[in-house]
Amino acid sequence: MNTYTRFDISFKKGNGCWLWDTKGKKYLDAVAGIATCSLGHSDRILRKKLLAQLKKVQHISNLYKIEEQEELSNYLTKESCAESVFFCNSGAEANESAIKLIRKYGNTTFSGKETFILAAESSFHGRTLATLSATGQPKYQEGFGPMVKGFKFFKYNDIASVKKLIDECQKNNQRVSGVLIEPIQGEGGVIPGDKLFFKELREICNQNNSLLILDEVQSGVGRTGKMWGYENLEIEPDGFTLAKGLGGGHAIGALLVQEKANIFNPGDHASTFGGNPFACRAALTVLEEITRRKILKNVIERGAQLNQGFTKISAKFPKIISSIRGLGLIQGLVINDSYTDAKTITLKAFDKGLLLVPAGGNVVRFVPPLIISRNEINILLKKLDLIFEEI
Repeated sequence: MNTYTRFDISFKKGNGCWLWDTKGKKYLDAVAGIATCSLGHSDRILRKKLLAQLKKVQHISNLYKIEEQEELSNYLTKESCAESVFFCNSGAEANESAIKLIRKYGNTTFSGKETFILAAESSFHGRTLATLSATGQPKYQEGFGPMVKGFKFFKYNDIASVKKLIDECQKNNQRVSGVLIEPIQGEGGVIPGDKLFFKELREICNQNNSLLILDEVQSGVGRTGKMWGYENLEIEPDGFTLAKGLGGGHAIGALLVQEKANIFNPGDHASTFGGNPFACRAALTVLEEITRRKILKNVIERGAQLNQGFTKISAKFPKIISSIRGLGLIQGLVINDSYTDAKTITLKAFDKGLLLVPAGGNVVRFVPPLIISRNEINILLKKLDLIFEEI
């Protein structure tokens, strides 16, 4: 179906941070399947582990105990603030699970009261009807109304707007069952969360007995230089969602929760494919390799290198680049739309053998594989410089 405006390009193979199209042209990939291919393309260890898993069992259903799923659950809970995990297949499904969880929590905790979920303007939480309703960007909702009711929106990083919504709810004898928010907005324009804002948000949720659930679909699994995005904010959420980089290019999503939010009972929620042995083996391999190869250290170093390069390019082209945003290996260049736009830069990058992806607010987003090297960052910056020279 006509759901994508596709670029006229097709890839036949990949290796590490590089892709080759059907004509043999080589591209440096700063998209990574949109922050998904954590270990790059055709990783040797991932191939080996998944081939071995296919020789054992790939899917059996959640009607039975799944060894790989339990191993992955133990790994995730040991390395995070969470105590329990629900597995699904995508970021939208993970956030859908979070919305259902917050709804159940609110209906149980505030029985008889009308409840709301708070979300941020410029957010993006998915394409299902409920996650679309939680997305604070009307352009994605156009044509799909009526939206699912029960959401109110505040300004990202603006605690006064959160307090205003909560006060309005209480005056109307309503309650806030929870907050769903990204620690760094991706589709909204690569906007990092403010530490003070999130600390106050955590306190407000505690005071109002509301859940705080973070959408880490794009920021989780090392993307920011920390394993989890919330670690940059010095708080612990009641739960958080994962997908994208967790499977290294294979379909898996997850909702992780602390004990307070562990309220699903058998029959409340489910997923046929969620947490199957193959997907869990992919995720386990990604997590193990991040530790074994010290990839978080690489993300921090390459992120700093990228930021330094962007600063130099920004100084060279001040009329084109308005600002630089991001953390680790999720960074963005804010483009002055009086000169050009992010899509035009993305198209020009094809000619230079560089893959980029736009984000909201006229931003060029950079989310390369977490394994990208110093030399590859230098190549990326040189290609980018050439692109701006031609604008």
